[in-house]
This record gives sequence, structure tokens and C-alpha cells, in this order.
Amino acid sequence: MEQQIEPGKNEIRRRDFIKAGALAAGTFMIVPRHVLGKGFIPPSDKLNIAAVGCGGKADVNIRLSYNEGTENIVALCDVDDRQAVKYRKQFPNAPYYKDYRKMLEKEAKNIDAVLVTTPDHMHFPIAMACMELGKHVYVEKPLTKDIWEARNLTNAAKKYKVVTQMGNQGSSSDGTRQTEALVQSGVIGDVHKIEVWTDRPVWPQGVKSPKDKGESQPVPQGVDWDLWLGTAPKRDYHEAYMPFRWRGYWDFGTGALGDMGCHFIDVPFRALKLGYPTSVECSVGSVYADFFEQAFFDDVAPPSASIHLKFASKTPGKDISFSWYDGGMRPQLPEACDYKTVFGSVDGGMLFTGTKGIISAEMFGNNPRLWPEKKFETVRPNIKPRALVPGGSEGHQQQFVQACKKGHGTYTSSAFEESGPLTEIVLMGNLAVRSYLHREPKADGKGGFNFPGRQKLIWDGANMKITNFDVANQFVKREYRTGW
Repeated sequence: MEQQIEPGKNEIRRRDFIKAGALAAGTFMIVPRHVLGKGFIPPSDKLNIAAVGCGGKADVNIRLSYNEGTENIVALCDVDDRQAVKYRKQFPNAPYYKDYRKMLEKEAKNIDAVLVTTPDHMHFPIAMACMELGKHVYVEKPLTKDIWEARNLTNAAKKYKVVTQMGNQGSSSDGTRQTEALVQSGVIGDVHKIEVWTDRPVWPQGVKSPKDKGESQPVPQGVDWDLWLGTAPKRDYHEAYMPFRWRGYWDFGTGALGDMGCHFIDVPFRALKLGYPTSVECSVGSVYADFFEQAFFDDVAPPSASIHLKFASKTPGKDISFSWYDGGMRPQLPEACDYKTVFGSVDGGMLFTGTKGIISAEMFGNNPRLWPEKKFETVRPNIKPRALVPGGSEGHQQQFVQACKKGHGTYTSSAFEESGPLTEIVLMGNLAVRSYLHREPKADGKGGFNFPGRQKLIWDGANMKITNFDVANQFVKREYRTGW
């Protein structure tokens, strides 16, 4: 929503100033910067940013977007007053709201871009509402809670012609570009196997939830629990859900894979230009008989999982196999490669296996190495990484900000055009996990559990449908709570 310009007046909208950039600086409308003083940034050059979510990761997103005052923070929103204390104090003139819908209703004319840093289950409704108003959006990873949402946000970005960015900052890192170029150089031949792992979860998963135990607690002062639940089914408040451990609960988060998948899978996704997977299957940790009664996987992600996808390759008949491991599970390493000395990042790592050798790398594609070492000790691949992002991963938010000023069509590292399909791949893994042990209506009308275990699910990516196990399709698109 733009401010209306009174007919007949020689006025230029503030957003037009932003898009005009350096050209505008040469018009009589803007006072030259040397007159205003060294370091002064005219208000017309600043992006007006609103933040939905003010704690946790939002602390990084707001800080790096604000950039010590080169931009404006014009509105704040959080359902938890405790999370908002810091930035309400820093930006006392920015109106504060608990409900993002009210913020957009009241402040839309003052906002250019919105940072969405909330639990996963609220990413889609908030981002879609902003894009429908023509606002640029930065949305934390994973982009959405389910596959249907990811596909629709990708399409919405094209429809509304706004600048977008997902918060997987590694997509702006030097390592991502270097490993991508190394894989594409052909030094290890045709890649046919990818293995990725993470140390997550670092929060409880595979444990009985407060909901299943019938536990509840009083809602803390300053928390609007109903707004925090948002699209999720109604349940009683418990401190186990917020502000951080929501990731392990299926109603709110996407588990270890959703937390770290967009960081790790992004590198092979880009390097091999992976499309929709053709199939997915998984195994999960700690499946005991009493799970049928305790319903762990009905509400909580499992403690560990190994997920296996297939992708079509450029060579007909030769699929690319992709495996993900979390919860302490890891793949076998090549000879002389070990976890302690090669993978310095405790977050995890990745392996690309080709017809001529192997590439190892850490999170964000950092520290790529060739294996076996002896074979490649004198090899110096001629790689040409894509243009680096100023500041690398730390410049991810500012890359978005500068793109907003230039307008739709300006490159960002994780625009929804790429991060939407990436998120779909990530969420395919969770679709398999949730199908592994799931609640299913029985003939007598009572709910019960079905335990099909590991099986290969065939995916029709164009139509977003599992073709050989229909019950799994319930996890492609979730149902929203009434009113949302």
C-alpha cells in the first residue's frame, strides 16, 4: 500500500527515491551529501523496515538490517513482551504491536520491507500478508512449515514482484560459492552421491510432550498465547514450547532437518541444480512398542533420523542419491578423512562422491577438500566462483536491504525463486519421517496408529503428491486453526 499523491503536486514518493538510488541524488530534490555533512544519509535513502519477531534470531536480523542507522526500524511486533524489551527500548518511536495483522493495517503506508522471525508455523501467513501489500520480505529458514506453503510463497514472489530473501545466511557465504564451483569444475567427475549431517537436535526430541502428558502451566504475563499459537491447533501453554524448544514439536516446528537443512542442503542444491526429488524414504531412531501408546511422533519429532532422497541426474538412468543424518547419526568417511580433524565445525558437514573422487566441506561449504588426498595433492582445479557477497554470510541481511532499494528483479542469494524449491526438498524429508509412524483413523471411527516403517515414497513434484501411499499426502498441506 502506497501513500496517495495529491494530484497536481510536484511530489515524488519516498520509495521512488529509494529505487532511483544514485540518479535521485543528482536531482534538485535532494540536498548534496557534502552539504549535509560527512556520513549523513538522507531520509529518502533509507529503507523503512518492520520486524515481526524481536527475540532470538531476530536480534541478528534486526541488528544487521538496521546497520547502525543506515536504515530505519519503523514498527515492531512480537506476541511476547519479554522478547521485545531490547528493541522497544532502542527504537522508542517505532510503534509496537502484538498482532502482525494490526501492524500491517495501521503501518502499511510507512513500511517498505518486513523481517519475519517467528516459529516456522507462522512464516507463511505473515509473509503472504506482507507480499499482498507489496512489501519486500525477509523470512527465516525454513521458508515454510509445509510443502504447499513453500510452493505458494515462491509463486507469490513472482506475482507481487517484491524482493525476497530466506534467512539461510550461508547462501551468501564465500564457502557456498567456492564449493559450488569446485563441484561444477568436474574435478571429481559426475557426482552420484551426496551425504549431509548435522549435530542437531540440541533440544528435546523423541520425548513425551506436555500435551501428551496432560500438563499445562499459567500463561506468563506479557505473552499472548493465542496469537503465538496462530495457525496451530489449540493446546494449553507450557514453557517447553517457547521461546526456543518449539522446533521439536510438529505443530510449530520442523525438527532438526528444518532447523539445519536449509544451511547444509543449500550447497548441493545449488552446485548440482537439484530439482524435485523423485522419491524419499527414511529410518528414525528409538522406535519401541510403547510408542503406540505414548504417541511420541504424533506431537514430537524423533530423536534421530536418516533420510534418503533420489534426484534425476543429467545422465539418463543414473539417479543422484542424497542422504541426510541427524541426532548423532553420520555417514562413513573416505579413507584418511576423519571427523575430528577435517570437520572443525561441530554443526555438521557434507560429502560429494563423484566418479573420480570426493569433496568434503563443512557447513556453508566452508573448507572444501579433495579425497583421496594423495590423488589430488598436485591438482589445482581452475574454479571461478560466482560473485561474492560483500561481508559474506554476515552481509546476507544487507544484501536484501540494498536489493529492496533497487527494486524487484535485483539478485539476492536466497530469493524465494531458489529458497522455495530448496525448502520443498527439506520438507520432503519430514514428510517421510511423519509417514513413518502416524495417527490414522480406524474403521471403528477411533484414532489409532499405523506403523508402516521404512518405505519408498514416490513423489510427483509438479503436482505435489505422493503417488504410492496416499496417507502421506496429509503432510503436504496442513490444516489451519479456525480463524487463521
